[in-house]
Amino acid sequence: MSQTHLSPIAARPSLSLAAGEKLVHSLPDSIPEDSATAIKGSEDAARAQKTGRFSWLELDITRTEWDILIGSTCLKLLLFPAYRSTDFEVHRNWLAITHSLPISKWYYDTTSEWTLDYPPFFAYFEKLLSIPAYFVDPRIVDLNNLNYNAWSVVAYQRTTVILTELVLGAAVLRFVRGAENPAMQRIISASLFLHPGFLIVDHIHFQYNGFMFGILMWSLLMARNDRKLLSGFLFAVLLNFKHIYLYLAPAYFIYLLRSYCLSPTYTLLPGRFLSLANAVILTFLASLGPFLLMGQLPQLLSRLFPFTRGLNHAYWAPNFWALVTALDRILLKVVSRGQLEGLSINESGVASTSRGLVGDTVFAVLPTVQPIHTLAITVAFQVIYTGKLWTNTSYKSFVTALTLCGFTSYMFGWHVHEKAILLVLVPLSLLAAEDNAYFRTFEIASIAGIYSLFPLLFTPAETLIKIVYSVVWALFVLRPIHRQVYQFPRTVTFVVIDFLERIYIMGFPLLQVFVTLFPLLARRRAAASAGVAEHTDREETRASPLEFLPLMLTSVYCAVGLVWAFIRLSVIYLTRKD
Repeated sequence: MSQTHLSPIAARPSLSLAAGEKLVHSLPDSIPEDSATAIKGSEDAARAQKTGRFSWLELDITRTEWDILIGSTCLKLLLFPAYRSTDFEVHRNWLAITHSLPISKWYYDTTSEWTLDYPPFFAYFEKLLSIPAYFVDPRIVDLNNLNYNAWSVVAYQRTTVILTELVLGAAVLRFVRGAENPAMQRIISASLFLHPGFLIVDHIHFQYNGFMFGILMWSLLMARNDRKLLSGFLFAVLLNFKHIYLYLAPAYFIYLLRSYCLSPTYTLLPGRFLSLANAVILTFLASLGPFLLMGQLPQLLSRLFPFTRGLNHAYWAPNFWALVTALDRILLKVVSRGQLEGLSINESGVASTSRGLVGDTVFAVLPTVQPIHTLAITVAFQVIYTGKLWTNTSYKSFVTALTLCGFTSYMFGWHVHEKAILLVLVPLSLLAAEDNAYFRTFEIASIAGIYSLFPLLFTPAETLIKIVYSVVWALFVLRPIHRQVYQFPRTVTFVVIDFLERIYIMGFPLLQVFVTLFPLLARRRAAASAGVAEHTDREETRASPLEFLPLMLTSVYCAVGLVWAFIRLSVIYLTRKD
């Protein structure tokens, strides 16, 4: 493949490849951005056919891209009245904190239980948003006006999510420009901008993930275009917006150190090293500097890194620990019945349901997991992946190692939130069209990961929205990529694996039927067993032993797919030379 190619998605050769033959160099080594002119003439005709209606804007956006932007915006506007989680009030309170209080009190205020616990750049971001909020409705930024839910604050905050998400939209558009296969890259870019995860988490549940993942995508784009200093600077900025991206930091550190700061003979390049170090240090000084001067760094860090929570979140994020927790619950039932006499029961673990409440998570039968255990496992896996990245610093290798670092933290981290799956699904999307192995990994991870977000929207009004939107997204994204890269497995082993994976995917509709019908049937059975009307209320208020069964099955079933996708991607990365 020509070294002038820039795209993360290469044009595909004929699908009549021999069994086991790989499509190599689909994600090429990064090269300078100015060489993009070498492939300018090969761009898709749609890029050149800009509509006259918008020509006055002088934006390099095609009619289809405008249609996607306008259509998705209209849908998001219609979701303004939809369900809002407590995160909505969290961000409203942060608007009030940053607007009403001096910076010295931002990380000390406890007027609301929703205290400021994001890094300073996000606090500055909230401060900026609070200025127009005051003119829209002064009560939005009233620190004592807790749980304010007037239409003015709903419209304003949801509008800010839509507008700031344009950072992501601009980044994915730039991925199309200069792509070796613009048609396929356009599908991947559209899939990211229209991702069900962003619709569920940002536009209904409420957060600003689209904005922050937009910064990540700009950083990856700069890495693709060999502007590595700018890539590192943008990632440093991102870390100061939300510290969860620390999960990806090992991949960035090794990639920038090896490919930017060292020569091919491992000689340190002082000029580059100092440039990168200065960019990162100045970014952190701009963020943390005021708090350093005020002597508030320990207080700020205590807000960012609370270590008093349990192993699992309230809803078990579908990772490795969800499977371990489920196994512990099963073993507890078995041992309680007198079976497996060699195992003892930890009485303090019987009452613990690992719901992520403040305090330690204690297992009833299995050894209790401590934070140091999760850290050691996470670091061990990340060392393996970054070791491979050290020997191969191509852009494709970097994106894969980055994805695996996020995946490892999701699989084995302490108190992982289900929303953290976006750290995996977003960069993994850039690898989806590499070949059939990458695509099947992306397919399983996407279906399981998106479905794992469904419990965030538990109100009936949003149930149909999340299901229909996700299915439509899957049809328009997965089918065309599948047609492009699919290869029939030639060995018996891979035929069996392919069959089992298809069976697993087909299980999600059945799981949704169970999740929908079980609570209805359980309530009807409880009402019938109450016997008399005066006992019904008391019976319904008592927690049923099976009350959380649908949630647990969702977590465990999704965890099976995500653990398998993690294994799949690890094997692909560590066994291939490209």
